[in-house]
Amino acid sequence: MTFPLSPETWPFSLELLPAEACLVGGAVRDAVLGRRADYLDLDFVLPRDAVKIARKLANHYNAGFVVLDKERQIARVVFEGATVDLAQQEGDSLETDLYRRDFTINAIAYNPHTHQFIDPLQGVADCRASIIRMVSPANLQDDPLRLLRAYRQAAQLGFTIESDTQSVIRQLAPLLGQVAPERVQVELGYLLKSPQGTPWLIRAWEDNLLKPYFPNATTEGLQKLTRIDHCKKILPETWSNLQLELLASVSGKSASLLSLAKLAKLLPSVPEVAEEQLRCLKYSRAEIKVVITALQYLPQLLSHAHSEMSLREQYFFFQNVGSVFPALVFLAIAEGMGVEAIASLINRYLTPEDQVAHPTPLVTGNELMKTLNLPSGKQVGQLLTEIQIARIEGKIASGDEGIELAAQLINSQGMANC
Repeated sequence: MTFPLSPETWPFSLELLPAEACLVGGAVRDAVLGRRADYLDLDFVLPRDAVKIARKLANHYNAGFVVLDKERQIARVVFEGATVDLAQQEGDSLETDLYRRDFTINAIAYNPHTHQFIDPLQGVADCRASIIRMVSPANLQDDPLRLLRAYRQAAQLGFTIESDTQSVIRQLAPLLGQVAPERVQVELGYLLKSPQGTPWLIRAWEDNLLKPYFPNATTEGLQKLTRIDHCKKILPETWSNLQLELLASVSGKSASLLSLAKLAKLLPSVPEVAEEQLRCLKYSRAEIKVVITALQYLPQLLSHAHSEMSLREQYFFFQNVGSVFPALVFLAIAEGMGVEAIASLINRYLTPEDQVAHPTPLVTGNELMKTLNLPSGKQVGQLLTEIQIARIEGKIASGDEGIELAAQLINSQGMANC
């Protein structure tokens, strides 16, 4: 764990920065709060030559370098274990730059050369009081994403939003619809991934911030987010592996199954409409597939709250939902389905050898085609399915018996119904 105000922990020498360079933003705020991080994310403001100095720093240490904004003179240097952004100050002084920021807690600067804090907006005091206070309404209006960011930072830091700031956010809420969807998705991701984000997500909806992106969200649906958080606490006591899968990212994206399960509660139950809303927010194909699969098969799971699915139904259910099953479990329980009603399915899913949830073939398609002189096509797949179902129902146990069953099905009217 490193302390962001300690230059000895930085991957570069302080001597390579000019005497006027100041650390700003989250790193300073977190230092004031005593928060330490495994990964350093440092933002510096310089009076001039920000990109030039960043390039020099990158060349000196053979680090990664990218210009983030040529017009505003912002560049990034990427080290192993640290990201360093250098930006040219906005306005003719550091104080002017700080007055253009979103909240007072993010408008504190620190000069590492002089060990001096520059805090014209009393951000340190607000940090210690656990308050998120706007610098000005105009600053929030200039970048409406800051409206939602207030809720995200309140969740992350355990802060409250100051009353005047809250009032302005409500007034400016319609402006959030003008923000690039990708940026909104990032803030939503922070709120969805932890229980601390849930009350602030609900509050953001109550304050009309989410309506441009989730017009079909309801109070009832949002309240079920709390139930999902509760499930995350109690289910791992019995099924620890279920939590591991829930928290894993989907196809390398930052969103986890748990986050996507919660996201589903903001969407309409009609998959086609939900998919359109997710596309508008620029979610990936993999993420959309998870949410839509959950919405499609949740009704089937809920319909068996008081009666167990047949083995045939279970087989097709697991084939259709695949790795989305853990998200479905949490959604079903949030809807009121008892844990005992779903326990057998959870046990099947978490048992790799279970032939209902994780079937392995007794017979291959090639074996069927060769032995029974069949052409490749849909019929072969249907036969393999019936062989697997007969196996899980205890009617057959070997490959030879599977081929014999296939022959019987071909020679009977039963194959027409496969």
